[in-house]
Amino acid sequence: MIQNKALSLLGLATKAGKTVSGEFSTEKSVKSGKGYVVLVAGDSSDNTKKKFRNMCAYYQVPLFILKEDKEMLGKAMGKEFRASAAVQDENFANALIKKLAGSGVFPEEA
Repeated sequence: MIQNKALSLLGLATKAGKTVSGEFSTEKSVKSGKGYVVLVAGDSSDNTKKKFRNMCAYYQVPLFILKEDKEMLGKAMGKEFRASAAVQDENFANALIKKLAGSGVFPEEA
């Protein structure tokens, strides 16, 4: 509930074609330098969270582990279940980071 504005912004970025979702696409986005921020659903497996924590720390990309589940993350993007998503536009990413930080959610530290 707290992160509704951030999820709405994620939906807008998705409609603009500035996001990718799913583990493989998110990983590819981060490793290619196109991803500016990564979001991971709170109910993702510990292995998934660890994988993205390590990867985002190495590539210096902000990572947010959301309180919302996979269903909510997918719904915000107009899709089915999604464990992870990356925003590939710097302006959308900065706005999303501000919204999440304003709601008390801060990037994960490695």
